[in-house]
Amino acid sequence: MKKQVLFIAFQFITFLFISLGVEAQTCDSSGNITGKTPPPGQCNQENNAECCVEGEVYKTYTCSPPVSSNTPATLTINSFQEGGDGGGPSKCDNQYHSDDELVVALSTGWFGQSSRCSKFININGNGKTVRALVVDECDSQVGCDEEHAYQPPCGNNIVDGSKAVWTALGVPESEQGEIDVTWSDA
Repeated sequence: MKKQVLFIAFQFITFLFISLGVEAQTCDSSGNITGKTPPPGQCNQENNAECCVEGEVYKTYTCSPPVSSNTPATLTINSFQEGGDGGGPSKCDNQYHSDDELVVALSTGWFGQSSRCSKFININGNGKTVRALVVDECDSQVGCDEEHAYQPPCGNNIVDGSKAVWTALGVPESEQGEIDVTWSDA
C-alpha cells in the first residue's frame, strides 16, 4: 500500500512538472577570454563601462536562459551613438542610434543569430513597462578587442538599453547602470 501511494505521488509530481513546462534548463559558460590592457585612450568608459583588465578571465556564453512571458534579466546602459561606449554601429542595421531612441542590444543567446533584429520587446522594471526595438547584440562570446570597445563579453542575461529606455522606466540618471528587470517579446 505504501509503495502504491508513493508511486501515485511520484506520477502526480511528474505530471505537474510536465504540464507546467518546468524543465531543468541551464546556460553554462562556453569558455573564457583572458583580458588584455586596451591601448591608451581606446576604452570608452561612458556610462561607467568596464574596460578589460590584463590577465583577468572573463566567461563567455553561446546561450541565454529560456525566454518566457516574464524573462528575468539585467538591464545595463549603453550608448548606441557614434563615438559612444557601444563601439561600432548596430549589428541589425549597421547604423548608429541616438540615445533618445528606445533601442536595446540582447545577449548572444537571446539575440538568436539576428532573429530578433528589428523586433520589439517589452521591458518591465522600476514599476513601469517600456517597448524597445532590438538593434544590436550584446556579444557574450567575444570582447576585450577594438570591435567591442575593449569591454569584456556580456553576460548571458543582458538587456543593454539606451538612455531613453532608462528614462522611460523612470530610473533617475544617478541610479542608471544596472538593475534587475524582466522582458518578453512584444
